[in-house]
Amino acid sequence: MNYNNEDTWDHLLKIKTTGRDDSEADPYHYPYEPTPYTVLERMANSGYIGKKNVLIDYGCGKGRVDFFLSYQLRCKTIGVEYDEHLYEAVLRNKKAAISGRTAEFVLANAENYAVPTDADCFYFFNPFSIEILKHVMGRILASYYEKVREMKLFFYYPSDEYVSYLMQVDELEFEDEISCKDLFEGENPRERVLIFSTQKI
Repeated sequence: MNYNNEDTWDHLLKIKTTGRDDSEADPYHYPYEPTPYTVLERMANSGYIGKKNVLIDYGCGKGRVDFFLSYQLRCKTIGVEYDEHLYEAVLRNKKAAISGRTAEFVLANAENYAVPTDADCFYFFNPFSIEILKHVMGRILASYYEKVREMKLFFYYPSDEYVSYLMQVDELEFEDEISCKDLFEGENPRERVLIFSTQKI
């Protein structure tokens, strides 16, 4: 079985996550586009996330990241989605998925979502504008100061604007880069996952 195939992984996990959806996109909320499974495999094999972690997936869409990591790593995931149409789709997937027990989903605007104090990993695939990201980071850091802990933030295919901002957040330090350029044609430099972590106090 070729697990690099998008449809094959969806079939294995008993979910439907393929295809782009820009029906609710606007200048602040970007279209739904699932993270390629090859990228998720590379993240899962990086050793940065394990079954004891709690990961928040911002702009979870149909839940691919959540169901895959739940299946591969047995970690707890919380998918945050503001689009009711996509939220209904992820709930349908949860009913059918073979790995949905450790995946939760919340219908909320990311900038208003209060980050639980047990969350220590955060995933972003360009779900929203830099303005919203700044509000979300405010929520993440509020949770961090409520309960100081090591946090890791994962940014797939990050924009220059995202990277420039993240490099200026005092509480964060750049930790690593997972290159994904070899997975796709064209050697696109944005094909990477940047990892930032909170500085230890």
